[in-house]
Amino acid sequence: MSIAKRGRLYHLRRRVPRRYRGIEPRETVWISLHTDSETIARSKADRAWSQMIEAWEARLAGNSEDAEVRYEAARDLAQARGFRYLDAGAVAKLPVEEVVERVEAIPAPAKQPDAIEAAALLGTAPEPRMSVTKALELYWGLAKEKTLGKSEDQLRRWEAPRKKAVKNFVAVVGNKEIANITRDDMLDFRQHWLDRIEAGEVTANSANKDLIHLGDVLKTVNMMKRLGLVLPLGELSFKEGEKHTRPPFSEDWIRMRLLAPSALDGLNGQARALLLGMINTGYRPSEGAALTAETIRLDCDVPHISIEPEGRQLKSHYARRIIPLTGVSLESFKQYPQGFPRYRNRATLSAVVNKFLRANGLLETPRHSMYSLRHSFEDRMLAARIDDRIRRDLFGHRLDRERYGKGASLEHVAELVARIAF
Repeated sequence: MSIAKRGRLYHLRRRVPRRYRGIEPRETVWISLHTDSETIARSKADRAWSQMIEAWEARLAGNSEDAEVRYEAARDLAQARGFRYLDAGAVAKLPVEEVVERVEAIPAPAKQPDAIEAAALLGTAPEPRMSVTKALELYWGLAKEKTLGKSEDQLRRWEAPRKKAVKNFVAVVGNKEIANITRDDMLDFRQHWLDRIEAGEVTANSANKDLIHLGDVLKTVNMMKRLGLVLPLGELSFKEGEKHTRPPFSEDWIRMRLLAPSALDGLNGQARALLLGMINTGYRPSEGAALTAETIRLDCDVPHISIEPEGRQLKSHYARRIIPLTGVSLESFKQYPQGFPRYRNRATLSAVVNKFLRANGLLETPRHSMYSLRHSFEDRMLAARIDDRIRRDLFGHRLDRERYGKGASLEHVAELVARIAF
């Protein structure tokens, strides 16, 4: 890199990198730094070169066969040249002097205006036609903030229903351009789900989730890509029936069946410890599986676990909490103070435990599952008249009123839980 005066002003002189030889005919470029001060010129040189690189990269992208890439490249190139990208109709409405400024900024080697630069500055780059499946491709990047902090398994489970919703829509309506989706298309898609609900294949809740996920993809892309479309997504949901929550295990069932000698011997050690750990903590299975040596704290006056967003995303900010360890839950964690690597950030724990409980007659009813231990813990706290604030803090639930103070001490909570622990 060298800086030298050309006339009254300093310029930056650099050879064109090999990567850009196909779109830049010059071997060496001189970039005006718009100052007669050498000190100021040197301070501006790096930024000027970066802007040149940005413009070349945009021009390279402008050679793409992908319409979406070409359109974005035109926007980026206009910005790199100091202009806001406007479509040709908007450019035509600008004051004459602003239109002239854009025209004069278009490079014209050998008196032939550069087509890519002209498209960027005069707004003639055609807007891409975006299909539903293309919208899904773009959605992952546009919705990035929704996945921050998610583990690999959480990300997979978050993506899966959105992929399914788009696949279902394409199967029923076709891979239409989203600008051409009509109200009739959405009603046809709704009718598809209504037919399945009436046939007993799915519940209204499941159908609504598909409609919600499809709508999320389309609305996010419409907003973030500034498409300005009026999407016909309103009033499509079905009236949902009563939600079927898992029933709690009774205290007698936990004591006489789950905690009977040798009842859980056929279950692998880590799964057994996580099951027992859930009895007196009520954590979600995924929360227990994610615990590590740093969040399992046994060498304290009050042994406890800390549910934190360590390598994963919590269900909500209320889910971040500390839970004392008592009874069989404390004993199980003593066997695995380093955590449970077999199930960390994997979605297999509940399936393994439920399969074992079902095969060994350890489910109180067919509707019971491992998750029923969470409901059982809550019922036992309620029966013991433990304060609502403490219960919600232990469960990671939102309080129905404003929270004041820090809440009960860990020692006090541990004392209360110990009274109902197995």
